Amino acid sequence: MDYQVISADDHIDLRWMPRDLWETRLPEHLRERGPCVQETVNGASWVCDGNVWGAWGFYTAAQGSGAKWALEVGGVLREGELRPTTPELRLADMDRDGVDASVMYGPTDPFVIDDPELRRNVYQVYNDWLIEFDSASPERLLGVAQLPMDDAEAARDEMQRLAKKGMRLFNVLAARADPPVYDPSWEPFWAAAEELDVPIAFHLAVDVRRAPRDAPQASNPLVAGAVRTTMNMQGFQLVEPMAGLIFNGVLDRYPKLRLIMAEAGLAWVPHMIQSFDFYNKRLAEGRMPGSVTPEHKLAMKPSEYFKRQIWVTFQDDAYGVKMLDLLDEDRVMWASDYPHPASTWPFSQQVIEAQMTHLTPETKRKILCENAVKLYGLS
Repeated sequence: MDYQVISADDHIDLRWMPRDLWETRLPEHLRERGPCVQETVNGASWVCDGNVWGAWGFYTAAQGSGAKWALEVGGVLREGELRPTTPELRLADMDRDGVDASVMYGPTDPFVIDDPELRRNVYQVYNDWLIEFDSASPERLLGVAQLPMDDAEAARDEMQRLAKKGMRLFNVLAARADPPVYDPSWEPFWAAAEELDVPIAFHLAVDVRRAPRDAPQASNPLVAGAVRTTMNMQGFQLVEPMAGLIFNGVLDRYPKLRLIMAEAGLAWVPHMIQSFDFYNKRLAEGRMPGSVTPEHKLAMKPSEYFKRQIWVTFQDDAYGVKMLDLLDEDRVMWASDYPHPASTWPFSQQVIEAQMTHLTPETKRKILCENAVKLYGLS
């Protein structure tokens, strides 16, 4: 396919999932405890093993959902219609936005399930359904498998299982991972990812438990919203996972591993890279707390790992695009974030034109499609 524009970060959300997905596909002995849609005080909601996960189906901003989702902005939100998970309707929305292919991440609220057997099967059902959904248009619909963030062994097993089925895109909600993705328990996972030669994405997560400064929430919702938008829902929540993987030597041990900071944005990334280099230099000089032992000394500067192994996606980031000379343009990918409230859909072409007009055609093409084609091995 002659790709011109690939959105490297779109979504399939619980809100739009088939309501009987897990009820019909989970092993029979797990179905009563598995995810299902029930009527709650807040309307139709997903409930799993007694825990409410979130809304399902038609839900407007006026009804209390908060910010308007892109479907409402674009005038196509209709009661009874699961537009993002109906292939012909999703493809029509992509055509309207001038997007040839969509890299589709799953729910940014993780499947929080205490029982290991139920959790493992819930992930498997979602991922197997995702493969089926992709098959409606495999060159255009590129689903990203969801992997458990609280069970490194289960994440490795699910990745290996799906790789045998041809799945090439995987996501771990690293900001919510427990233990952290740089913990030794994740070593077999990283070894398997490098061996399979598949990129691993860290998409932003909702409700990051270690998020900074939640205190204003009660006293001033406006301040709290601004803080969350700036600190939590931007890429800052990925600082800890990336620092851990670099400074604990994971990227030294697995030099062919490829990572994606999905929906991270660009403008803040040069500062993070500079800060990592600064810290590494001062640490090596003995000017910072702690010490660098031979087994912890990095093979390269942190900035060099970003050039070798780390990709970043963005959507509406005028300042970030102007800072491309501080990044590696081969590691940057544009996205629309359909159908989320922050999405540029259905105005992506206008946003692209306004923010990328100063770029050379070669650089623009890299960001809009070529980098994604190479990373994901698209033909």
